[in-house]
Amino acid sequence: MSYPGPHFDSTPPRRRPRARTVALAALVPGALLGWLVYEAVGAPGSGTDGAAARPSSTAAASPTGSTGSTDPASPSATAGDDAKKPGAPSPASGSGPLKGKIVVVDPGHNPENVRHTAEINSKVDIGTNWKECDTTGTSTDAGYAEARFTLDVARRLRTLLEEQGATVRFTQDGDRPWGPCVDERARIGNDAHADAAISIHADGAPAGDRGFHVILPASVHSGSADTRPIVAASADLGERIAGTFVRVTGSAPANYVGDGTGLDTRKDLGGLNLSTVPKVFIECGNMRDSKDAALLTSSGWRQKAAQGISEGIVSFLHGS
Repeated sequence: MSYPGPHFDSTPPRRRPRARTVALAALVPGALLGWLVYEAVGAPGSGTDGAAARPSSTAAASPTGSTGSTDPASPSATAGDDAKKPGAPSPASGSGPLKGKIVVVDPGHNPENVRHTAEINSKVDIGTNWKECDTTGTSTDAGYAEARFTLDVARRLRTLLEEQGATVRFTQDGDRPWGPCVDERARIGNDAHADAAISIHADGAPAGDRGFHVILPASVHSGSADTRPIVAASADLGERIAGTFVRVTGSAPANYVGDGTGLDTRKDLGGLNLSTVPKVFIECGNMRDSKDAALLTSSGWRQKAAQGISEGIVSFLHGS
C-alpha cells in the first residue's frame, strides 16, 4: 500500500507504533513455526527469488481447483464467482455458524484506476483532513498489480466465509470503472451494518522489508470521524487475524513496522477513520521484496492468505 508515487491514504514517514500484544495462544507458537516455514520458503540463498513459491502438497485448493501460480484475478476474471455490485449481498448462504452475520470485504484499489487518474486524484474528506479518493496501488517488480492480488484474495475469502454461512458484501469486484473512493468504501460497510469489515492490501515498502501486518484504527474524534466506539472491537478483530494469518500462511510479522507484533495503529486512513463498524486493514506482504513477491504471486499461497484471514474473522464473530 505504501509505495513510490501517489499514495493510497498517503502513508506517513515510518515511526515506531504503539505495539499491541497479539494473543499469545494464537500468535507466538504459530509465529515460531511460521518463521521456520517463512525462512525455508524465502530465506536468503533459498533460490526462490523472483519465482512463485511452490505450495505444499497440503495447501488448500484454490476456488478454481488450481494450486499453481497462475493468477486468475483480472477485471473480467471472477475465480468461479459471478461479479457482484458494490455493497450487494452475496447469495443466500444457507445454514452455518456465521448465518446472520454480515462481513464487508474491501479489495484494495481497483484494476481500472490506472485509466482514471483524474478521478482518483480528487480529494475526499477522511475526517482528520482531505486525501486522494484512491490510487492505483503498488505492484511487484515484474508488474503483478496489487489490485489484481487484492481481488483474488477477496474472492477466495468470500467463498470461505459463505461456506460458514456469512453474508459477504464487496466494496468493488472489478465491476466498476474506478474507485470507489476511500470514504465510500467505509460507507459501504457502515450502511451494511457489518459485523466485521476488512480491507485487503499488499505493501510497497523497500526491498528487504518483509512480512505481513494488520492495521488497526487509532482513537480518532475529528470532523466527520469518530472511531472511539469501534477501537476495542477492531483491535480484537485485528489481533485474531494476525494470529491465524501467521499460523496458516507461515509468514512472519513484518520486520519493518509493528515491533514484531504484526500490528500497527494508524489515524491517517480514511477507510478506518470513517468506519462505524469493526474494521481493519491487512498488508499481506511486501510486493517490492522478491521473496515476499514469490509468495504473493502464488495462487496456492493466496488461498492460504484467504484462509488465514477467514479463520481470524470467524474467531472474532464467534467471540471465542
